[in-house]
Amino acid sequence: MRKRAILAVSGVTVAALIGGGLWFWLGPDRAAKELAENLADGLSSGDVTSVDFAGLSSTQAQERWEELVAQMGTSPHKVTVDDVQTDGNRGQATLDHIWRFEHGQWKYKTRAALQKKKGDWHVVFAPDLAEPSLKTDEILSASTVKAQRGAIVGDNKRALVKNRKVLQYGIDKTKVASAQQKSSATQLAELLDIKVTPYVKKVRAAGDKAFVEAIALRPDDVPARVKSGHKDIEGAVEISEERPLGPTRDFGQPLIGSVGPVTKEMVEDGDYDVGDRAGLSGLQRRYDAKLSGRPGLAVHAVNTDTAKVRKLFSVDAQDGNDLQTTLNLSMQKSAEKVLSDVKSSSAIVAIRPSDGHILAAANGRAAEAEPTANVGQYAPGSTFKIVSALALMRSGVAADDTLTCRRNVTVDGTRFENYDEYPDSHLGKIPLTAVVAHSCNTALIGQHDVASQQDLAEAAASLGTGIDLDVGFPAFFGSVPAKASTVEHAASMIGQGKIAASPLAMATVAASVAHGKTVVPTLLPDHKTRRDKDADEPEPLKKDEAKALRSMMRKAVTSGSAQFLSSMPGKKVMAKTGTAEYGTKNPPDTRAWMIAIRGDLAVAVFVAEGDSGSGTAGPLLEKFLRSTK
Repeated sequence: MRKRAILAVSGVTVAALIGGGLWFWLGPDRAAKELAENLADGLSSGDVTSVDFAGLSSTQAQERWEELVAQMGTSPHKVTVDDVQTDGNRGQATLDHIWRFEHGQWKYKTRAALQKKKGDWHVVFAPDLAEPSLKTDEILSASTVKAQRGAIVGDNKRALVKNRKVLQYGIDKTKVASAQQKSSATQLAELLDIKVTPYVKKVRAAGDKAFVEAIALRPDDVPARVKSGHKDIEGAVEISEERPLGPTRDFGQPLIGSVGPVTKEMVEDGDYDVGDRAGLSGLQRRYDAKLSGRPGLAVHAVNTDTAKVRKLFSVDAQDGNDLQTTLNLSMQKSAEKVLSDVKSSSAIVAIRPSDGHILAAANGRAAEAEPTANVGQYAPGSTFKIVSALALMRSGVAADDTLTCRRNVTVDGTRFENYDEYPDSHLGKIPLTAVVAHSCNTALIGQHDVASQQDLAEAAASLGTGIDLDVGFPAFFGSVPAKASTVEHAASMIGQGKIAASPLAMATVAASVAHGKTVVPTLLPDHKTRRDKDADEPEPLKKDEAKALRSMMRKAVTSGSAQFLSSMPGKKVMAKTGTAEYGTKNPPDTRAWMIAIRGDLAVAVFVAEGDSGSGTAGPLLEKFLRSTK
């Protein structure tokens, strides 16, 4: 046994005063030490039924312990024995506690009184077994301290997505009897015009005290019938809160993405817990760690009678960081407004050629969750003739050299024609500039043996398309195969065959022409763009090449297929129309394209189901250009 513990102060021996009597701590009894170890193991596991407590059954002790720590969640709690001292029938175990939270540890000591009766040691149950300051009628409670989510910011540091007020409508299961919950959920779903069966299942599956959200709406979007009608449904409630949202419902969607309750799959991946909110798609999902920051934690002693709380431990939350983008608020809203009534998938992408900043990447509502603007893969049709013209110039054809524009041309048994409204006045021998301006298919196809498929691929890369770049967000910059059959190559000359591009890719083509050198588009200024390590660097676009291409695009506006833009005010507009055939119908369905340049702005407009570039995409382009300064 240890020597008697003595504390000498100013030559006076001090003993422990317990229960009015003087006694000394002695070395531990082996059985007392085993009891302390058993207690520590039980507190660590949360199961104290194997511990002998004075005056309590195992069931009673377990219930009292669970009550003390029930609100501490599932964070690991490790308890070890630091020291055990006994003197006769009395003893004390000093225990070390460590709660391991996601972002910190809480360490402290408690002391458990031991009592020996009829030769056996027992633990005296008390609230301070859980925490040294815990009093009768108090329990431990841990709660998450939310971090402020970072905003998504556009050019000029203007917040695009920030916390905005929403009204949640749902069923509070504590305010409706179990037998009534199905009926209430059905009534609310019908009132909100959402699918009934999934919401009823959601309500039934939730916990007894859960609030089950049906929908969250911006205050201005709440119909009057919902505002008043939910009050007549038992258990239906309206809750106001803030969520990260754009200035409008569709703003930046689906590129920016959304924030909401984490999915089952996200929880299973181990990065989130049930009940967390996180980025679910788009930039919000990809940069969730940056935006969400790190939640904090607070542990309180809560009086179960008075609800009074005392803070015992805390870890400060770390707010998320803003995500800087190049999007221009007014230009993005204008693009979305222009597309708001388009019935098929559509997109507008606007780039500032001087620095490559993406100012708008808008998707029409019909695109739903698909970011057509940046990942759509479609034949670009005649907008690709800018690439073909560059390939021909590099192959020795000057901009004023004449080519033959026929009504039709046959390559290896495949017949190609001009579009139906092609003007007869521009058939015959016409310069390359006019071929592009009036969009003569047959003249370019007739040159398929002058510029090879490899030449097309290299010209495309010089204009920023047909390449693979990591720009920090999902982006398809086009596909231009370096090899093709003779017929496929002929089709490639007019942006058909196996040529594919996104609106972002074609806006990049226009931006490169405007800037006079290859433009790499940027949406996230802090992201370092990376090129495929195995890819060759494209041949730089030369200023004289870009000048010739601009002349062709300007000719399309002054006398060609884009003349409807000739009266646009302000800086002169350069453009190229595009119509791409697809499908097996006769005549085939068509996609509508346009690209344009005005000053330090390059734009691509796309409509998945349209009559023609000038007839369908053209009016949208004109509206957008008129809405921008």
